[in-house]
Amino acid sequence: MIKKILLTFTFAALASGGAAGDWTGFRGPMGNGVSDEVGLPIALDAKKHIAWRIDLPGRGLSSPLVVGDRVFVTASGGTRQDRLQILCLNAADGSVIWQRQFWAMGSTVCHDKTSIAAPTPVTDGRRLFVIFSSNDLFCLDLDGNLEWLRGLTFDYPNARNSLGMASSLVLAGGVLVAQVESDSESFTAGLSKQAGVNLWKIDRPKSANWTTA
Repeated sequence: MIKKILLTFTFAALASGGAAGDWTGFRGPMGNGVSDEVGLPIALDAKKHIAWRIDLPGRGLSSPLVVGDRVFVTASGGTRQDRLQILCLNAADGSVIWQRQFWAMGSTVCHDKTSIAAPTPVTDGRRLFVIFSSNDLFCLDLDGNLEWLRGLTFDYPNARNSLGMASSLVLAGGVLVAQVESDSESFTAGLSKQAGVNLWKIDRPKSANWTTA
């Protein structure tokens, strides 16, 4: 079971740089794994570079986000991984600033080596957008207040597969992009950040996939 998250000196350094060093989505703000921070270690040492370490309330494979002095991460708990967890941590010491739990509305079936909390969230610096493999989508402000939620399974009941899904959300031109690909129903949708409603939707080939848009 995946229960621990290790946030090393790399993330601590990103947090100290303010907005310029924020890590706002999967593989960073540009989606290319490149940071504008300087002086980061080339090789990481478990004893030297781990600033702190915490246990997660469940299983988590999503990448942490860093916004200012806060770190955001997800996990899925319970015997069915149906307790969806969103946490905000203090980047300096790993202490929990807030934690929110939601019950999954969609399927929580996935492979033993993955997690319902596999997709990485994304943020625009004011809102936090989170999707889980259950196709449950949440929008919170950075203080943890829920702005809206959407169970995509209610609109697209066949968009699921037996191995779980891991496509992360992307922000593009002010639009929240969600990619859902499975053997039964696949699509990419552009959603309103303010309300979570579809602005557009493109059908995709019916095939299980774990890529990020």
